[in-house]
Amino acid sequence: MQKLKTSLIAAALGLASIGAFAQTAAATTTPRVDQREANQQARIANGAASGELTGKETVRLEKEQAAINKAEANAKADGTVTKHERKRLHHMQNAASKDIHAQKHDAQTAK
Repeated sequence: MQKLKTSLIAAALGLASIGAFAQTAAATTTPRVDQREANQQARIANGAASGELTGKETVRLEKEQAAINKAEANAKADGTVTKHERKRLHHMQNAASKDIHAQKHDAQTAK
């Protein structure tokens, strides 16, 4: 179980660092999105390490973060992140934040 936690934490940190390297031009930068992404990755990693999140919960939350990363990459693909795309990314992050909170505070814990 400890190996699973360590692997999940390493994966979370790896995903968090991807956003830092993806920025190229001012029109495609999303600093608020990237900061929230890093915060959420840290919350997931802390939940996994503390046992507040089960392995299944951690994997599901990581998949949700990966979907946000993919949406961000798609938004940046044409060189400009529009107001609508930013709004969508923030909406996705709001939903992910609520999911993280709900999973960390439910009755399930890692054994």
